[in-house]
Amino acid sequence: MSGIAILLNNKLLLDTNIIIYYFNGIITDNRIDEILKTNFNISIITKIEFLSWQKLRKDKVLQSKALDFIAHAKIYELTDEIANKVINIRQQYRVKTPDAIIGATALVNGFDIVTNNVDDFKNLDLGIFSIEVNLN
Repeated sequence: MSGIAILLNNKLLLDTNIIIYYFNGIITDNRIDEILKTNFNISIITKIEFLSWQKLRKDKVLQSKALDFIAHAKIYELTDEIANKVINIRQQYRVKTPDAIIGATALVNGFDIVTNNVDDFKNLDLGIFSIEVNLN
């Protein structure tokens, strides 16, 4: 099975960095297009982080594109079950609250994570897919 087929057979949750890198045009991994077409799931914290990205405040055209883009996502709200999982993650590991929310959202909903920050989620029992970016 190809890498893309494996990705598309899984339920995926995108980390905030993937959305921001996509908007910056620095993702060099063409799998992102397939992922965005078929598995565009995000946590509420990703919506908050992405739409509060400072670059959007300064560029109204980009802000409009971002709002249109995020409107196509399936957004998973913060539930009591997710909050309790966040508490457990934060007690067991040194994970920042936003990453713990994203990780808990994935765990509770049976998602794998698509991220460029593998270390943020490495201790959680998740499938993690890294997307290549050009940070130069």
